[in-house]
Amino acid sequence: MPRRLIALLSLVLSLGLILPARAQITVFAAASLKNALDEASAAYAKESGTPPAKISYAASSTLARQIEQGAPADVFVSADTDWVDYLARKSLIKPASRADLFTNRLALVAPRDSKITLQIKRGFPIAAALGSGRLAIPGRDVPAGRYGRQALNALGVWYQIQNKTALGENVRATLQFVTRGEAPLGVVYDTDANSEPAVKIVGLFPESSHPKIVYPGAVIAASAAPGAQPFLAWLHGAKAAAVFKKYGFEALP
Repeated sequence: MPRRLIALLSLVLSLGLILPARAQITVFAAASLKNALDEASAAYAKESGTPPAKISYAASSTLARQIEQGAPADVFVSADTDWVDYLARKSLIKPASRADLFTNRLALVAPRDSKITLQIKRGFPIAAALGSGRLAIPGRDVPAGRYGRQALNALGVWYQIQNKTALGENVRATLQFVTRGEAPLGVVYDTDANSEPAVKIVGLFPESSHPKIVYPGAVIAASAAPGAQPFLAWLHGAKAAAVFKKYGFEALP
């Protein structure tokens, strides 16, 4: 076989092996985004002709610290602004790429067969509803946990139950306490509750009881992936908004 043809075949094979790996991006995303972001990523891959993003889900706090320690990520989507601010202060994101993507609601949930009924308002009897049980709530570094504490404190009931909690490492782990019957009540996002048939929503926390829930995204400063910014821009567009709406998220302008 002529050397020129051999060289050409080698080039084609090397491009076939290397380009897809370069085209794939790694996304670090809040655990509460899993169902919606999995579908959105698949839709983007089909539309753009690029491999589906490799997505790691965990608490925003955990992911931010992993990025700080040098974990290879291209895009970070947090469940609150604080952890993106944290990375921004350390010059670990590309500031111009940052965008507020979605918002959510905070819910109080119980096992599907629970008889608990509560109207979430100032002074509502959550301690009596818990009885000898514990309130499942994410840890204080987790955005949902922080929102939950702020809401319960604003409603004047946190002091009654602060020593009766079961702490989850993220929203999905917190939800499992309730689905397994290990906690009679839990604080999670509305979207997580709607995706889990083993629980029911007792009520939604008033939006005035906590800061607005915002999911911002940004490209990581160390990323050299050309597909990172287009993916993030697509998440901020109408097609992604339609996907996320199916799961209960509201797109931000």
